[in-house]
Amino acid sequence: MEFRENEAIYIQIATFVGENILLRKWLPEEKIPSVRELAVDLQVNPNTVMRSYEFLQTKEVIMNKRGIGFFVTQDAVQKLKEYRKDRFLGQELPEFFRNLYLLDISMEEIEKRYASFISENNQPTQS
Repeated sequence: MEFRENEAIYIQIATFVGENILLRKWLPEEKIPSVRELAVDLQVNPNTVMRSYEFLQTKEVIMNKRGIGFFVTQDAVQKLKEYRKDRFLGQELPEFFRNLYLLDISMEEIEKRYASFISENNQPTQS
């Protein structure tokens, strides 16, 4: 995993875990990699992974079954979508709009490219 400098590593790891859940690689009520396993896989300090897991626990995305490990919560997908949507609309979208304005990119161009992205990735549109 390549880490970006402009965001805390524990948040990037939480995003990675969240994407695995949203992509249905890790299903509700399924055990996720242990702190040590994920730390080794991502080549980071276990304390950083633990901080990510604690963050996701506060968002009710994962839960700790003492002595067994961490598991995806039943409504993790919904919680992740709510959190990521709020974050996107509050932080990323204003920057996106600023770039559209500064670069004089039309909404038609964005629509065309989004349709192409959906087509190329064979993803159904969601309403």
